Amino acid sequence: MKVAIVAFYSSVLGLLGIGLRELLSGFEENRCSMTYMFEYPEYRRVQLPRRVTQQFPGYGLYLYGEGVYARETRGLKLSGAPVLFLPGNAGSYKQVRSLGSVALRKAEDIASHFHLNVFTVDFNEELVALYGGSLRRQTLFLHECIKVILKLYKDQPHPPRSVVLVGHSMGGVVARALFTLPLFNPQLVSLILTQASPHQAPVLPLDSHLLEFYSAVRGRWRTEAEDLRNVTVLSVGGGHRDYQVRSGLTALPCSERDPTKLSLVSTAVPRTWVSTDHLSIVWCKELVLATVRAFFDLIDPDTRQFTQDQDKRMTVLKHHFVRHPVRLLGDQEKAVITFSDPAETWTEVNTLRLLYNSHKEPGMKYFLFALSGRRKAYSHFHCRSSSLDMASWLYGCTQMNGSVCLQAVDLSWGTELLPAYKAVMMKLADLSSVSHLVISASNLSGRQFSVECEWLNLAARQVSIPVPHVLSLGLTVSDVTLNSTGLFHAVQLQHFHQVYQAFRITIASHCKAAKADRLPCVYRLVVPWFREDSFTTANVPSVTEIAGILHTSRPDNTSSVLLQLHTAPNCQYKVVSVRTSFPKVLGQVLRFCGQALPVYIAVGLLLAFESQMNSLIKTGHPLEMSQAAAGAVQLHKVQLPVYLLHLLLRLSWFQDCWSALSLPPMDILPLSGLNVWDSEDLEQPHTTQDWVHLLGLLLHMLGAAVAFWGSALFKLSLHILSLLLAPLHRPTLYRDTGTMPPWAQLLLIFLLGLLAWTLCGALALVLAYLCYLYRVLRLLMTQRTLKHVLNLAPHKETIEKGNSQLGSDGREGPKESNGGTPLLSSLALQEVTDDLELHLNLSMLLTLPLMLSAPSLIHWARSLRYTCQLQPDPCWPLVLPLFTSTVLLINCNSVKLCRSKLLTLASRLVLPLCVAMVTFTLLHLYRLAPLVSVPLALVALSGCI
Repeated sequence: MKVAIVAFYSSVLGLLGIGLRELLSGFEENRCSMTYMFEYPEYRRVQLPRRVTQQFPGYGLYLYGEGVYARETRGLKLSGAPVLFLPGNAGSYKQVRSLGSVALRKAEDIASHFHLNVFTVDFNEELVALYGGSLRRQTLFLHECIKVILKLYKDQPHPPRSVVLVGHSMGGVVARALFTLPLFNPQLVSLILTQASPHQAPVLPLDSHLLEFYSAVRGRWRTEAEDLRNVTVLSVGGGHRDYQVRSGLTALPCSERDPTKLSLVSTAVPRTWVSTDHLSIVWCKELVLATVRAFFDLIDPDTRQFTQDQDKRMTVLKHHFVRHPVRLLGDQEKAVITFSDPAETWTEVNTLRLLYNSHKEPGMKYFLFALSGRRKAYSHFHCRSSSLDMASWLYGCTQMNGSVCLQAVDLSWGTELLPAYKAVMMKLADLSSVSHLVISASNLSGRQFSVECEWLNLAARQVSIPVPHVLSLGLTVSDVTLNSTGLFHAVQLQHFHQVYQAFRITIASHCKAAKADRLPCVYRLVVPWFREDSFTTANVPSVTEIAGILHTSRPDNTSSVLLQLHTAPNCQYKVVSVRTSFPKVLGQVLRFCGQALPVYIAVGLLLAFESQMNSLIKTGHPLEMSQAAAGAVQLHKVQLPVYLLHLLLRLSWFQDCWSALSLPPMDILPLSGLNVWDSEDLEQPHTTQDWVHLLGLLLHMLGAAVAFWGSALFKLSLHILSLLLAPLHRPTLYRDTGTMPPWAQLLLIFLLGLLAWTLCGALALVLAYLCYLYRVLRLLMTQRTLKHVLNLAPHKETIEKGNSQLGSDGREGPKESNGGTPLLSSLALQEVTDDLELHLNLSMLLTLPLMLSAPSLIHWARSLRYTCQLQPDPCWPLVLPLFTSTVLLINCNSVKLCRSKLLTLASRLVLPLCVAMVTFTLLHLYRLAPLVSVPLALVALSGCI
């Protein structure tokens, strides 16, 4: 049985390792280009009012500069457009150097009379993603910085009226939180650009202040959405490489009808097309260039400041971040375009497909495609070109003279930029006023390029493939061969719309004739409900594998994922397989539900402790730590009541009873679609489907495996630590080693309470834990000493039983010789072992809330030079019963617990507490510590009574 248990937990731990490997490294390599500084970066500190520096010690405001620009702005006489960068969780203000340096180079390259003044805020690298007490303080300081920045321009003829904010990670959330301040003027900020910012919900809700902050921000942007329409917000997620903040959390929790809010993933950004991790999104050159280009296009040439035109802001952002038509944004679209080129430059195409390679010599060239006779047979006209010149190239002719077009309208704004070329898809039904289509293939620069065009019926180029079930065990769908050899195909992946689905899609291409100048293929995975498209470029012929995974689930039942194939002409393509990738499925489960894993680890440890208490009640001896942890997988005891509660909450009378008891809403795993928290309160997300509870079973097993192997590793670590500390202690043979007198316990509890109240609650918990850990280490030393002594002088079982004496506790104690000297027996070793196994499990259980409170302790330690007290302290007074129980548990032993009637009550409360953990702490991890403290307090009282 022991071998079977070890094999089971090893296999479950292996599944966890596979999922973690897929989450952390199961993606493409980092294809971002590094952003380099051409000159040494300088950060000029901006003087703040004394009131601000006293109120916010440790914070600062800086102006970024390099070389000549840094020397010119030494006196802070500025004339540019202000941009303010906000670092995120543990972020440095120096992360602005990529944005600032590229902005300086851009101003030099265009030789314009306007430029950007890039500021940055120093938030002392606070852990605001894990400790929410500093978020409001950062918001207040940001407000002061904006007012100071605008005052620097008061002597300019056209001073700026607003500041553009660029927020990374939690900096983007702080930027949106500005509008919750009662004294903040919304006109001071008109544009916010966030990078990998978790707008939907915090990644790890470790304290109530964090969730209260999110609730306030959400409430402000939801209730006053109309008043905030003048604020343009763009949120960019990093894609699958960012395992710290998944891109689904970066979607703005705003109404889809709000045209001023835009959310997307970096893989869908034109001229970027790369996934970034959480840090590289700041310095990724492709994304930084798109940001700086957008900023310069947003500057009004008359005022040299950012435009106040809302429509222009959205036009510019969509141009650079959504759809790039390979046209200069400032070009004016002419109503009528007149051609005066000679007739020999015009060629009429009567075939269904055009393949043209330009000549090396510069020259003019136009191709005419007549629409008459094509409208009924075909639905669309598709064309692409490898020339990426910023110029018009597609026209609709409205007046012909023989084979020459005289007047036309520009249709180039329908162009879309792809990783290898630009492409356009025109719907013939929308061209009723046009007689011919004109493709300009003029080679004015002398650089060769190719043009490929065709008529097509889009419905005939689209096929549907039902994807296999997530539990298909490696089975694949049948091979699908694309009948056409054209330039464009579409494959609809039916039933692919949930984030827990993950596939490996294999596409093979084959051409009869090999050509060296053939354009590469572009495979695009289109997600209709969110801008998270991903692109894959492949040569021809080749066998390409595409990872089919989502950032968000479909919010409705109207669409599925679409795979677009921009293919090479005269080549055959086949979707070889669509196979469920079990490692990627595990990676998706951990990506979306990994925050709930500590809850299930706590459940596993509590169930193991329940087994120990039941054994102590029945036999007088607790189970070994490994044996108790082996029985932590009790799915029916925990998951079944939780599922029944979800079913009952669908009944109105049960909901009324639930509300009457003032119980918080039930937590669910965050696997639904966009805006999963979009309800009246941040505390109550939408309900979800029943299948989510199957993932609860998987997480329960993963948590039990971590509890099992974590207990073994914890015990091994303590053994090693006890060996290191053994030379500092005199050997002892008694079970009470490491205990404290009652008066010392009361004094320690009082001092820890005073420490938690005046300094930091997490600090008091750590000190209590260390005192308790010392007791466990002394028991380990005593056990080792007893084993050594018994090995040297083994107990003789021939000793008469009549010589044995019963101790005062009723159990057989150490035997005495005629001279009164105690003789060691295996019973003494058994007593110490019983206490040790009990305390090992208790110390492991105490480790989890200690780890969850670590961010508060780290924040307090890093702020000691500014203040001695942690304000606000999310651990106070939640840790008060926890460290009190920890100190009282130091003197507990198995004999005292056997006598107490509270032990039975404690063992019976474990299962309801486990159900409460799964019900109320999946999205509120800070509730875990109070629930864990309940059985610990009862056990501590059992040892005292």
